[in-house]
Order: sequence, then C-alpha cells, then structure tokens
Amino acid sequence: MKNNIDRRQFMRLAGMGGVVFASGLSGFNPARALGGTTGSDGSAQGSDFFFVQLSDTHWGFSGPAINPDAQGTLRKAIAEVNALSDQPDFVVFTGDLTQTTDDPSERRRRLAEFKEIVKDLRVKTVRYMPGEHDAALDRGAAYKEFFGQTHYTFDYEGVHFIVLDNVSDPAAALGDEQLTWLAQDLSQQDRLQRIVVFTHRPLFDLAPTWDWATRDGARAIDLLMPFPHVTVFYGHIHQEHHHLTGHIAHHAAKGLMFALPAPLSVPKKAPLPWDAAAPYKGLGFREIEQDGHSNPITELPISATRTALL
Repeated sequence: MKNNIDRRQFMRLAGMGGVVFASGLSGFNPARALGGTTGSDGSAQGSDFFFVQLSDTHWGFSGPAINPDAQGTLRKAIAEVNALSDQPDFVVFTGDLTQTTDDPSERRRRLAEFKEIVKDLRVKTVRYMPGEHDAALDRGAAYKEFFGQTHYTFDYEGVHFIVLDNVSDPAAALGDEQLTWLAQDLSQQDRLQRIVVFTHRPLFDLAPTWDWATRDGARAIDLLMPFPHVTVFYGHIHQEHHHLTGHIAHHAAKGLMFALPAPLSVPKKAPLPWDAAAPYKGLGFREIEQDGHSNPITELPISATRTALL
C-alpha cells in the first residue's frame, strides 16, 4: 500500500506547525523527532504523529450473504496494521466491537474473544469505545468489565482527545451527566487547544429515522463550537461521510463487517449484500492528514489477499 503523502509534502505540513494524523492504514512515516512548536495561530503543538482508526467490527456477526468472511475480516485488519513499516502511535476502535445479542453471557463471550484477538496488534496503546451493539441493552455494564469507562479524555502531543458515549443510553443520548462532564473538561482547555472527538453515532442529525443521530448531540456541538480547532471522527453508519456544523468537521469511517446504504437512499436500512465479484466492497479504513488548516482524507480498502498474521 503506497503513501498518499511524500517527504516534501510532509515537510511542508510540518513547517506550518500543524499536527499530522493518519487515521487508517498507510505506510506514512511521521517525523517523530520534531519537537514541540507553536502554530501560526498561536496554538500549542506537539510532535507530529499518526493513529489508526478501526470501526464497527461487529465480532459475532453471522450472515454469509452479507459477509462470508465474518471470522476473518477483523484478523485481516489487524494484519494490515501490523504490517505497517512504521507503527502508529495508537489505535482507536470507534464502537460496535461486537454484534448485539440478548444473551448477557454471549455478550461477554464476544467481548472477550474480541479483546483476545486485538491483543495481536503490535502497537502498545489501543483505545476503545462502545457502540450500541456493545452497550445499549445493559447500559454498558459488560463493556466496562472488559474495557473500562465508556467516556474519557486523554492528551497526546499537544492534542486533547475526547471520547463520548452516545450509545449506553438506549434513547441514543449523551445525557445531562455526561454533558456536564464535557462542559467541565472544556472549561479547562485553552480556546486555541486542538481537540479531536471520537464518538460512535453522529452528533448531528444525519438520518434520525435510521438511528443516525444523537438526541442531544446539538448540546455537545454547542459546547465545542467556541473552539476553532475541533474534528469529530465517528462510526456507526459503515460508510464514508463528511459534514460540517459551522467550522467543526465530522468524518464517518467505513465499517469492517458490512456496508450500509447511503442515508435515506432506500426505504429500509439494511446491510448491503456481499458482491463476490468485488469482495470487501464498501469495507475499509481511512487515512487522515491534519495540518491545522484542512483535513484531506483518503479511504483505503481491506486487502483481499492479506494473510492474517495470527
């Protein structure tokens, strides 16, 4: 898999004092040796780095007409990440780690199997968040046993990351308690702080009748709006999608188990059938390069020929 950014382009981005992300699978080699800088807008900057985003693995799904390789797709994705010549600084899974089930013991079995499989990632740091398939039926109880809190923050190289949970509430809401927590966290950030938000459902109303929305997502966006450098990455809709709420860019990731139709393009939402002539069509990863001024994104497909290194 070839890079979509060469050394000259990278040095141009680095010279702007921006932070470069690669969220997806690529051979991009960031210049980790660069020290902290200050951007042209006065915002504090750390060293350049990249991370991998994987979404909607739905471990435990079964449906040969939808994905006859249901047991192999996640392993192929891990093999792709492990094969990178330069390992990412961290990997983040943006929800729906497992396929939903009404059986609490089966839910825990799937979460345990998923956790065991992803242990084969070479990268040392892996971040998780739940999707509604993991958490809606028990308000995240089983998920917390395996992965800890469903919403949290962390900082890396001058970037403040916020993980939001809009799935544990069966009503698809963040809730007053979490919004209060978010407001308190943001009150401690400089207005020029660069912020990346991970969430499962979209925070905006993409297709509410398809459950592609967050009931009180507008309140979270209002809290984020005063910050000029905010990017939101999410999953849930199993396809590439880009949206702006004011200056805040929202980018959806493709899924790893099955593709879904474009928003409201058909009467009923349902997984797209497997195309034997084009295996893994609609499934894949993305590469995101952020230089502080724009967010060019390249979607990358799953390799049908990659041998799982497990």
